Amino acid sequence: MFGRLFPESLFPRKLDPTAERRIRLAQARAEESVIRAHVDNALMFVDTLAEDLPFDRAIDTYIRVMGIPEPLASTVATRTLVVLGQDLVPFRVRARDGDPGEGDSKPKLRLDEASDSRSRIRRA
Repeated sequence: MFGRLFPESLFPRKLDPTAERRIRLAQARAEESVIRAHVDNALMFVDTLAEDLPFDRAIDTYIRVMGIPEPLASTVATRTLVVLGQDLVPFRVRARDGDPGEGDSKPKLRLDEASDSRSRIRRA
């Protein structure tokens, strides 16, 4: 019955290889955009809750509240942690390469600010 309404020649079941590649590339870009948006929002969660929760619990809370399923949840958590620690990588690369211009200075770490603000609250 549907064969007459939707003939095989109009809606083929198999796409040609170039169309299939374009669809896969578009899907990959869309998935990457979704991950990037989740990471940005998870970072906002970490910043907002820095005084109340450690960063790892804030990330877990974001994933739970948003109902992000696995394996996407692991990807979002990992990439969020990478962004939080990205200031450490340039320092290690410079230290490994022996860059004398930097001396013993360490990069600024966002997580230190969160723990400092918590310790100030506890002292008050």
